[in-house]
Amino acid sequence: MTALDSSSTKLTDEQSQSSSSTAFPDQRSSRRRSAAPVGPAPLGDTTRTRWMAAFARSIIAADLVVAVLAGWVALLAVEGTPTAAQWVLCLTVIPVAIVGACTLARCYEPRFLGVGTDDYRRLLDVALKLMAVVGVVALVSEKELARTVAIVMFPVFIVGALLVRWVGHLVQSRARAHGVAVHRALVVGTERATAEMMRRISTRDDHPFQVVGALVDRSRQDVIEGVPVVGMSTDVRRALDLHDADTLIVAAWSTFSQQELRHLSWALEDSKVDVLVSPNLTDVAGSRISVKPVVGLPLLHVERPEFSGSRRVAKGLFDRAMALFAILVLSPVLLGLAIAVRLDSRGPAFFKQTRVGRNGRTFRMVKFRSMHVNADQMLPELADQNEGAGVLFKMKDDPRVTRVGSLLRRTSLDELPQLFNVLTGSMSLVGPRPPLPDEVAQYGDDVHRRLLVKPGMTGLWQVSGRSDLDWDESVRLDLYYVENWSFLMDISIISQTFRAVLAARGAY
Repeated sequence: MTALDSSSTKLTDEQSQSSSSTAFPDQRSSRRRSAAPVGPAPLGDTTRTRWMAAFARSIIAADLVVAVLAGWVALLAVEGTPTAAQWVLCLTVIPVAIVGACTLARCYEPRFLGVGTDDYRRLLDVALKLMAVVGVVALVSEKELARTVAIVMFPVFIVGALLVRWVGHLVQSRARAHGVAVHRALVVGTERATAEMMRRISTRDDHPFQVVGALVDRSRQDVIEGVPVVGMSTDVRRALDLHDADTLIVAAWSTFSQQELRHLSWALEDSKVDVLVSPNLTDVAGSRISVKPVVGLPLLHVERPEFSGSRRVAKGLFDRAMALFAILVLSPVLLGLAIAVRLDSRGPAFFKQTRVGRNGRTFRMVKFRSMHVNADQMLPELADQNEGAGVLFKMKDDPRVTRVGSLLRRTSLDELPQLFNVLTGSMSLVGPRPPLPDEVAQYGDDVHRRLLVKPGMTGLWQVSGRSDLDWDESVRLDLYYVENWSFLMDISIISQTFRAVLAARGAY
């Protein structure tokens, strides 16, 4: 990757041989020159980029195996004995075609694998389109094999391929934990912009970036947010090579002009370095952003948040169906827990409390009682021991909590009766935390946006630390969900909830 070495007036004689291909000379460290027999490795050829290339190849191979197995299942569903042509078609031609289509849809590019839900979305998009095409062919041709492929093979492939990506996420997370699949990144920009970028990165651990240096013009300090300043904006290529980095993050405010940024991308196009440009825009999901070229400028078009419409109706139907199913399946567990609460301490098994739901409407939220019946009367005596976030009251060793209640809270089983709230439509499976009226009375204008959707049994706050989060981070996560909701996000949060519950992090 380059640093605006070429278009800057600070160019050295060595760097200004020509205005195009040599504007950013290929400066290699002695480490890379020592590998000369086969030629120097391209800039950004790090442990991570090599690992991710191998990871992408393994996903391709796994998808091919899944497609072949799906074809075999489809052949078993065909009446009679499959012909040789059918065997070849289902075990060779169609699997290769599926993987080829996924390749064309960029499903295997390392930047889309293992982070967020983009790889799931891309797979579903291409697989469902292929399934629709085969379905039309089956309808027109009236061929049994085409119907079987559409009805059996593709659903089996979709389930198997999604499972492959889920396992891939786990593998990549473990690799990141061991420092293997981690982007070594440099941040370039003004002192304030780089500080804000690095603060944002350091507060979360659900990303693959490790900032190893900052490139700042006119920096007043040698270290910013714990990261060393390793040069200026004219030192990009040298710094990338010296620090073995594979990613350059251009902060929202930088000293680069449009022309310089363009030259920067040219200078790094022969490398394996990713150039990420941060817009002055935060907490907007990628699915809501598209690029619109206007007079040669790549302008970001941000879609409006979706607070109503057919997808919201579908979400409500899904929530109620899943709640009803869960209640039926868990009814013995619910009954057993209710009995345990009653036997442990005096009072009812259930605790009902007024909460604020969508558009500020109040409802009665139901939980298993986890505190003594006089808990509200004890609250003023404990006010000075509040360990909660913002307007929330929380204590890790709350004396109001019963013995069974402590267990219920650690495992989040006290929240199971909220399934009845979901069934009646006052809550959703996934959404912001349901607030108390007293909390809402203290909300600022921005925080009121939490009330634009139904509160949820779980949410981003649940899978990101629960009571361990500070107030600002809790609000930010809820607002992010409100504005960027999607079915894939819901499914991802529900799956992460099980891990969060087992870890019992922030549960008290």
